[in-house]
Amino acid sequence: MKPITCIIVDDEPQARKLMEAYVSQLPGWKIQQLCSNAIEAFEALQTYAVDVLFLDIRMPIITGIDFLKSLKTPPLVIFTTAYNKYAMDGYELNAVDYLLKPISLQRLMLAAQKVTERLQARLIGSNQAPQPVVNYFFVRHDNKLVKIDFADILFVEGMQNFVKIHTTAKTYVVTYTMKSMSALLPSADFIRVHKSYIVALAAINTVFGNTIEIGQTQIPIGTNYRLAFMGRIS
Repeated sequence: MKPITCIIVDDEPQARKLMEAYVSQLPGWKIQQLCSNAIEAFEALQTYAVDVLFLDIRMPIITGIDFLKSLKTPPLVIFTTAYNKYAMDGYELNAVDYLLKPISLQRLMLAAQKVTERLQARLIGSNQAPQPVVNYFFVRHDNKLVKIDFADILFVEGMQNFVKIHTTAKTYVVTYTMKSMSALLPSADFIRVHKSYIVALAAINTVFGNTIEIGQTQIPIGTNYRLAFMGRIS
């Protein structure tokens, strides 16, 4: 049986250590990473497609609630906090559970059972449930999470260990790969035209020879991508 994977996010070292000890005792659960803030958690989610986030609420830089709101397709969330005043916010965000510190192992086991029930229900109903349309995503830039609308992207340029996302307003340098960007961007609106370039079809001004012009930028069309590209614009 596939393990239930999770990430623990809490700015307090002792709280992280306690949750790690508790979750390690849950049969069939696997901790992928411990994070001390939302930025670390965001980066972890680029690596691990986990089932559950154990998420503290009051954290520096970005609160747990704001972080959850920023996620395009969030995992199931169990809030862990010392403050019950955020309970309503937590449930409005469809959190699985809301655990008040100090948390007992018995209380955590009840929350874990709710997770199991949610995952089973999702497995049964996922094929029938309509998926929400999301027209944006968030990237880490200058120690912040920045929202980028798909409609604002002109093209993506791949570098050695990162990509440049060129938008109508500015350019963002982020630690994505071209493969992950190809998977993230909607295929109806974007196409990869070179090993180092993905372009927005709506942003193209002209095509001449093996070159695409977007604004003042000339983008090469790779030999291996030319046939698929020409088929899209013909």
